[in-house]
Amino acid sequence: MNDSRNRVFLTGLWLIVTLELRQRVRGVSWYVLLGVFMLLVGIATFLLWLATSAWLSGGGGVFSTIIFLVLLLGTLVSPALSGNAVNGDRDAGILATTQVTLISTGQLVLGKFLAAWITALAFLAAALPFLIFAVVLGEVSGGTIAVSVLVLAAELGVIAAVGVGLSGILTRPLFSIVLTYLVVAALSLGTLIAFALLGAATQQQATSVNYQVVSSTYDEQTGKQSDIVCSTAQTSTYNVPRFDSYWWILAANPYVVVADAAPGSFDDGGNPTDLFGQIAVGVRSAQAPPELYQEYNGCDDAAKGYSDQAFSDGPTLQETYDGAVPSWFIGLAMHLLLGAGALAWAWRRTRTPATKLPVGSRIA
Repeated sequence: MNDSRNRVFLTGLWLIVTLELRQRVRGVSWYVLLGVFMLLVGIATFLLWLATSAWLSGGGGVFSTIIFLVLLLGTLVSPALSGNAVNGDRDAGILATTQVTLISTGQLVLGKFLAAWITALAFLAAALPFLIFAVVLGEVSGGTIAVSVLVLAAELGVIAAVGVGLSGILTRPLFSIVLTYLVVAALSLGTLIAFALLGAATQQQATSVNYQVVSSTYDEQTGKQSDIVCSTAQTSTYNVPRFDSYWWILAANPYVVVADAAPGSFDDGGNPTDLFGQIAVGVRSAQAPPELYQEYNGCDDAAKGYSDQAFSDGPTLQETYDGAVPSWFIGLAMHLLLGAGALAWAWRRTRTPATKLPVGSRIA
């Protein structure tokens, strides 16, 4: 009995998906859009290949940049394609006709979401030739390929879910499309602005104590100084921003989620070899609190001859990356909850029979 119900549900669900996809690809504009997208990615790949000397250093930087380019264009196109999925049918008088059939509200909302997600994944499929080219150049691990592509597909699905959800929640297609773009902007740019402003506004006083050489005798053979006369302690105070208190805001950024989820790739000097690593190191370094007390004794360094070791005590970028806590799963969980919540709210607002219609909505 349950198997037959599941079969009926999946059949109705796939019917909505196929109808939506046929409607989207019926015109020539969809193919023109994909063609323009492939042209942009192709130009970007060629320029990156030249600018980064990828034929010598490998395609890690090219691969990561293409992934981010797909995410960028997906966030620009997906809201326009999914933001009027439900209320657009309501305005056209099609929604009520569909709801009087055997199609349930769950099949309707989920079907439109899957169609919007498949449409967004078409951009990822269009970029596959260029991703394969970057992989052929070398220096791209299998873990980086698998994780980045899967997380990118999940982020595109979240954007599609938010667009379809808002189209079911709001009655005006224009408002739902604009609000979807605002949600995407809040996650992509708003998190960066909030992190920067909150970190800069939250400051704490730090103290620096310095001891400087007043006079000494320099030995040219050893490079050391003797008969050193040291100054008294020179103390200064200054304010430092506390970005470490707000690093979690960056976890909600979709670009950070993709970059932080990909396994870090570093060279022999501990420097990241792709854009994923550069962004991940920057985000993870924000977790470290600033030093509120620093002391520098120039007299000791003068006596030791200013050895190179005195200037190389800090951790490498790879050590900073390995010593911090990954944040991508927090952001991905937030995004999945956001998409699921939008779809659930859309289902509640769209289900029939409706006990109370939203203000300004129409039945047919």
